[in-house]
Amino acid sequence: MSQQITVTEHLLLHQKQVPMATGRFTRLFNELILSAKLIHREVSKAGLVDVLGFTGDINVQGEEVKKLDEFSNRVLIHRLSRCGALCAMASEENADIIEIPDGLPTGDYFVIFDPLDGSSNIDANVSIGTIFSIYRRKSPGDSRLLASDYLQQGSEQVAAGYILYGSSTMMVFTTGDGVNGFTLDPSVGEFLLSHPNIRIPEQGNTYSVNEGYYHYWDEPTLEVLAHFKAAGMTRKKPYSLRYIGSLVSDFHRNLIYGGIFMYPADSRDPSKPSGKLRLMCEAAPMAFIVEQAGGMAIDGVNRILDIVPQHLHQRVPLFVGSKKDVEQVRAIYEKARQA
Repeated sequence: MSQQITVTEHLLLHQKQVPMATGRFTRLFNELILSAKLIHREVSKAGLVDVLGFTGDINVQGEEVKKLDEFSNRVLIHRLSRCGALCAMASEENADIIEIPDGLPTGDYFVIFDPLDGSSNIDANVSIGTIFSIYRRKSPGDSRLLASDYLQQGSEQVAAGYILYGSSTMMVFTTGDGVNGFTLDPSVGEFLLSHPNIRIPEQGNTYSVNEGYYHYWDEPTLEVLAHFKAAGMTRKKPYSLRYIGSLVSDFHRNLIYGGIFMYPADSRDPSKPSGKLRLMCEAAPMAFIVEQAGGMAIDGVNRILDIVPQHLHQRVPLFVGSKKDVEQVRAIYEKARQA
């Protein structure tokens, strides 16, 4: 029988190389794991219980809240607030920082998460996911939390990951020392190491983008799209369009097989000139993961992990995936900027 390693065992085995993976940090991960199991349970029976459809509420992004979104958000807030490792947390669904309730132990870490990415696809039974990002506060633990404690650039992350709820439930994460994937074995209720040391191919054969927004893109973005279409006709193995519409699902496929995910800025909504995806709870964690796997992530020109957020729900364009594919995108945008 092959060796089976759980997430917690993996953290403990590697704590000498990852100093923060000890004590409270491991407790924090255990609560993330438990949250993932609870969300997995509800997702797997979503068609059988009253968790589909909208709640009638509008979140901070101005989007209608799905019932599973609300459930996932409540689970994460409840579990993480009790881990004893956090000074505060934030969610895509909440406008402001979420403080740890009085009477509960606190720590030096800050977590921001998207409780259920891709939730617009729930009713169609498409794979969805949870994204999380962990930072260490910079100010003294006995002082008031400062904006600089949570508005940190992505390169300051101590860990990031996602849980994919699909044909199987997987947890993929990095603590800055490579990327590993763990698959939930329902028979034992544990996430077991199934994808050690994930490396994204240097160049892929797929591009993922919503071409329905074609008429809202600027000229450099249209040139990027034209490049992948033209390369598809000239390469021995052409590029194929593969777009699910769930960031976690599209990203995970490209991480395993190679390729590029693109969500450029567009002119649909003047209030969102910088694109739709959130820097802190979507772009930055995915950028940290992909770089640890040998890939790249940019906003068109700038490295995502170098962007210092100005506010909690800041949005950015995102191009993330295989290194050579992302480099080609940057070359096109750089050329347009210099013209």
